Amino acid sequence: MAITTLEQLKQHLELTQDELSWKPSPTSVPLCITEHYMRLLDPSDPSDPLRRQVVPTCHENVGSRSESPDPLMEVKHSHGERLIHRYMNRVAFLATDICPMYCRHCFRRRFTGNMMGPASESDIAGACEYLKANPQIKEMLLTGGDPLTLSDEQLDSMIGSFRKARPNLIIRICTRYPVSQPSRITPHLIEMFRSHSTAPFYLMTQFNHPRELTDESIRAVSLFVDAGIPAMNQSVLLRGVNDNADTLEELCNRLLFCRVKPYYLFQGDMVVGTEYFRVPIRRGLEIERELRLRLSGLAMPNYVADLPDGGGKIPLCGNYILQEPDNKKGSWLFRTPEGETRSVQDPDLSPQAY
Repeated sequence: MAITTLEQLKQHLELTQDELSWKPSPTSVPLCITEHYMRLLDPSDPSDPLRRQVVPTCHENVGSRSESPDPLMEVKHSHGERLIHRYMNRVAFLATDICPMYCRHCFRRRFTGNMMGPASESDIAGACEYLKANPQIKEMLLTGGDPLTLSDEQLDSMIGSFRKARPNLIIRICTRYPVSQPSRITPHLIEMFRSHSTAPFYLMTQFNHPRELTDESIRAVSLFVDAGIPAMNQSVLLRGVNDNADTLEELCNRLLFCRVKPYYLFQGDMVVGTEYFRVPIRRGLEIERELRLRLSGLAMPNYVADLPDGGGKIPLCGNYILQEPDNKKGSWLFRTPEGETRSVQDPDLSPQAY
């Protein structure tokens, strides 16, 4: 049974004053911790990195002036209640606002956990019409909340509608179930996805710490990968959770060994109530540089920020270009990951080549 109140939580953990002082508020998300994840927490360590992700504190009840309930401007870019179109060639569909477990760093807290439930038939129909009218859209993120809180039958119907409207649409399944409750991933669920194979699916997970990669989680991801659904991971850089190169190096290498591509390492969004989780960007850049020394290209995630006011994603990485040539012909000066310099000569091409 999931933990949903502080009184229940007290039976498992000795709560700190900051944890006891938490109150439900518009700047927070509900308390809900799955049985699986609860077993992973260290009850004797208030600074346990897994505990920080799921046990609320009073810091969530405080917002700074630089934060916003919707820093990515998803509402402005919404078409109907559930479809978000911020990028030209892809959309996000909010299948539900419910999650099996609520992460304290959730960036969509304006929507998540409000108990509105699954998207309605009219929401789905409206999204289908929009997809048909906009062929430049190549991908859809099925997200929320967590779409896998829906039953297999509900998902089958929803995906069937999207496939009928756009058989060639790539669908990303954005879920944290492999982390929070991996038993949800069953052969029946996988066969349902495989029955809609007119275009690829991609599994998008969020493992933030190596201890989340349990045997059960690895088996859950393997069901997708063995069925031909590639898995990619989107971690969030979180203070007190994974804000050091050793933790992220272990996480990325273990993910790759489990056939999950480390895809993104997100700088924390400027969403209200999450300042205590955000890592200074300068520190993030230091970690990124160290990871480039330690990880292969396959294991290296892209360190990115989703800019406030709907600015979109940009890569955050050290500038390896030290000097550009004055014209199209000349030498470029680069810094190596180790801090040395190298020059690269551009080819001598006629202006007509470009």
